Amino acid sequence: MIRFATALFLGAAAALPARAEVDIQTVTSRGGVEAWLVEEHSLPFVAIEIAFLGGTSLDVEDKRGAVNLMAALLEEGSGDLDARGFARATETLATSFGFSAGSEELSISTRFLTENFDASVALLRDAIQKPRFDQADIERVRAQVISGLSFEAKDPNEISSKAFATMAYGNHPYGTVESGTPESVAALTRDDLLEAHRNVLVRDRVLVGAVGDITPEQLGALLDVVLGDLPQNGPIMPPHVEPVIKGGTTVVEFDTPQSVVLFGQRGIAVNDDDYFAAVLLNQVLGGGSFESRLMQEVREKRGLTYGVYSYLYSRDLANAFMGSVSSANDRVAEAISVIRDEWRRAAEEGVTEDELRDAKTFLTGAYPLRFDGNSTIAGILVGMQTIGLEPEYVNTRNERVERVTLDDVKRVASELMDPDALHFVVVGKPEGLLSE
Repeated sequence: MIRFATALFLGAAAALPARAEVDIQTVTSRGGVEAWLVEEHSLPFVAIEIAFLGGTSLDVEDKRGAVNLMAALLEEGSGDLDARGFARATETLATSFGFSAGSEELSISTRFLTENFDASVALLRDAIQKPRFDQADIERVRAQVISGLSFEAKDPNEISSKAFATMAYGNHPYGTVESGTPESVAALTRDDLLEAHRNVLVRDRVLVGAVGDITPEQLGALLDVVLGDLPQNGPIMPPHVEPVIKGGTTVVEFDTPQSVVLFGQRGIAVNDDDYFAAVLLNQVLGGGSFESRLMQEVREKRGLTYGVYSYLYSRDLANAFMGSVSSANDRVAEAISVIRDEWRRAAEEGVTEDELRDAKTFLTGAYPLRFDGNSTIAGILVGMQTIGLEPEYVNTRNERVERVTLDDVKRVASELMDPDALHFVVVGKPEGLLSE
């Protein structure tokens, strides 16, 4: 999955005035588990986000999909409660849970009323530490996963993502489908799920964000109850990987009147000193605004698509500079040609003073508006920790954006953007295009 701690920390903040500061406290439990906390006692509920780094990248070889299936089963019964009993308990307590696994992390989200604090925490503890993995539930959820994989096999967007990942990352976990294949999922046993649970849910890779009606003392006790009995560590993480992306086009034949295109080149790490310059560059080029160059040239002037976008795909173990567009089969070749031209123009000329000013205005103005609730903020706290930011970042981020100069963006454009290495994966029946 495209988790996008990157997107979270760049475009996220709280339902607070633009100049308000967010007070993030660092809490360490007696057992040594750390978390970030934003206290907000005006409403009687708590939101907690827990992330175990590694996610589906920690699948054992030849058991792809085990972590994904395991995560889907965490809410299917735990401790003394079977799947139905667990669901009934969450409803009775007005507690919500969310469990998901991506290539970067396994995420657990929960919200509960403070009046049901102890019972909700006990339910969360058992879901994390004592999942049942009953065979009937395994078979039911397995069937759902395989059905989803069968659907994705017919989805042009999924086909393009898989083809690009295979090309760029090869045998690295990033180059394979994180949910597995129908064959690999069908072969998984209960012991495989227990192994995945032991490998992923470990204390030295856990990050926690908490927001709401909870004190540091309460959070510290919660951390030890919920996480304290987990293993301290697990298998080593997969290595970092440099995407192998060469200029050209890959055509995947698919019977559809409109081709789906995913394109990209090498990227830039979030902790790079030039990252904010790259963010502003991307905003001008194709960052989602109708005023972006790609939208103007591909959609507004030529009517080749309803939407075209670019984005920095900065991940834990690899970085890429990506984009996407869809266009009619008889016009997609022209759309690709225009995108290549705009990529080259940005590399050679950078951006204008007006474009940079507008990009800064958008990014700094939109930032505070994204802190729109406890759950969102809890996710942001975890996202910040994931990419190694300090708590004060939320209050200095806009200053960092403003410090970027026109020369910075032009230099980064010339160094980062490589139009000759830009590769397009096209799924459809494009006219005038062949795989290179």
